[in-house]
Amino acid sequence: MPITVATLILAGISLVLQNALMVRITQSASTVLIALVINSSVGLTTLMLILISRNGLAGLAEAVGAIRPWALLPGLLGSFFVFAGILGYQRLGAAPTIAVLVASQLLAGLAFDATISGKLTNLSASQLVGAFLLVTGAVLVAGRNA
Repeated sequence: MPITVATLILAGISLVLQNALMVRITQSASTVLIALVINSSVGLTTLMLILISRNGLAGLAEAVGAIRPWALLPGLLGSFFVFAGILGYQRLGAAPTIAVLVASQLLAGLAFDATISGKLTNLSASQLVGAFLLVTGAVLVAGRNA
């Protein structure tokens, strides 16, 4: 469990750095799409090289074979998330953007977990209080910029 938490903490820090660097790219480019293409290209190339080094060309063939129309949605959603992050950093700053993203992710996560379990009653009082506090904090952090 501690390794998972540490990985999530590092991912959170990485996201702040990624968005800050991508904003910098957009300052010298004609469109935010340049930053998105660079980001996606580097990620795709890195992941393909890792997959090929671990599983050979058979891994690449398996990945291509796993593509279904609905499987394209995560890539679209991820690209939208990165785009929204860049836009937020540019217009609101890092802290307000992160506050709104985290609060909205928590609310969506609670709704998702409740939907999967089929019961809203599976949400505990502490989860609801925590969500309320996090949303309140997001409003306080982002409120002056919204």
